[in-house]
Amino acid sequence: MVPKRVRCFVAAAVLALALSGCGLSGMGADEPAAGPSSTPETEPPPASEPAPDSEEKALETARLQVAQYDYAAALETVEGLEGEMAEAVRADVKEQQGRAREWPDNATVPHLFFHSLIVDPERAFAPGPSAQGYDDYMVTLDEFEAVLASLYERGYVLVDPHDLATMRDGVMTANPILLPEGKKPLVLSQDDVNYYEYMTGDGFATDLALDDDGAVTSTYIDADGEVHRGAYDLPTVVDAFVAEHPDFSYRGSKGVLAVTGYNGVLGYRSSATEYGTGAATRKARAEAKKVATALKDSGWMFASHTWGHLGMTDASMARITRDAERWDAEVRPIIGDTDLLIYPFGADISGVPAYSGAKYRYLKSLGFDYFFGVDATRTHWVQQTDDYLRQARINVDGLTLRAELEGKRDVLGAFFDVEDVYDSARPD
Repeated sequence: MVPKRVRCFVAAAVLALALSGCGLSGMGADEPAAGPSSTPETEPPPASEPAPDSEEKALETARLQVAQYDYAAALETVEGLEGEMAEAVRADVKEQQGRAREWPDNATVPHLFFHSLIVDPERAFAPGPSAQGYDDYMVTLDEFEAVLASLYERGYVLVDPHDLATMRDGVMTANPILLPEGKKPLVLSQDDVNYYEYMTGDGFATDLALDDDGAVTSTYIDADGEVHRGAYDLPTVVDAFVAEHPDFSYRGSKGVLAVTGYNGVLGYRSSATEYGTGAATRKARAEAKKVATALKDSGWMFASHTWGHLGMTDASMARITRDAERWDAEVRPIIGDTDLLIYPFGADISGVPAYSGAKYRYLKSLGFDYFFGVDATRTHWVQQTDDYLRQARINVDGLTLRAELEGKRDVLGAFFDVEDVYDSARPD
């Protein structure tokens, strides 16, 4: 099935072109291009003066930084630039900075999470062993796009968990989040960005890959076997949305991608444990690493979801240790270091009480400072100590959508209208 709308990845060049038109005058397309000339070539400007192209690029960068609330970076970008346009950008930065207000309480920042997006509901919900799971734990592409639009309309802005607090001098310390009146911070994450083997042919994207320009795109194979590349899963849909609405991102942040390792990473069968150490596995690792690097460069970050999707509440220390060793061997070389741990199944190692004990000490020794469980009964929950930050995530899926529609829960209404979002293609 080919989706009703063409889902094209919006390249960064489009954004740059749109931004470059902001506030410009006297530079229209009606001006003729310079032709051959018999006059001597002028000498290049002195090295201390920026060339026109680099100056315009700097102004475009500063405009984007202002749109994404990174006022200090924008001022640094235009430092040393002269002229009317540079002064206009500087004035805009200072005006926007003056209007920004510190978010009053980082413990009230919500966190929504999703699984892989269903592109073709007809295949995903067809009778079979996985249909019920897809209906319970996934949302459709149309549902997710509707959620994004609602979040944006309601003033939410994507932030990085590190924007809430960071380790400074060995102490987890809250950070100021500066936003204009009416804007609200939100963390977004996706679990199991692995494109597991069992999902093949069921109407999902099959991997994340790089296009000819080095941008990340999703691969989707329709019911007729035709291959499509574009925005078919959460990362690429968010990329396209932020390109069109840069103010949806706080300082370039987009979200957290939680990955396991047993079926490989990002759709590449990179696990030596499962697939051996041959040339195909080595190639898969190399390709996955390129994609992971591009994702990080474009505002995404990675979290451990454990190597084997391990429920840590009940797992023994021996199993946790063995799993961590496999993660270090097979996943960390691809995605790099991470201090974020997203618990599979939401199976936290503690309830409300603060962390302690052998499991916590071991996870802390692995470099984890941020821990994420699941709680869909409230709009936010954060626990910050000197040693770590915990945040509860709200699962947005078939289960929670139906619970809201049936009046059993009232949480998602803070983010979107469930009746408007719910896809009629879901089973009755």
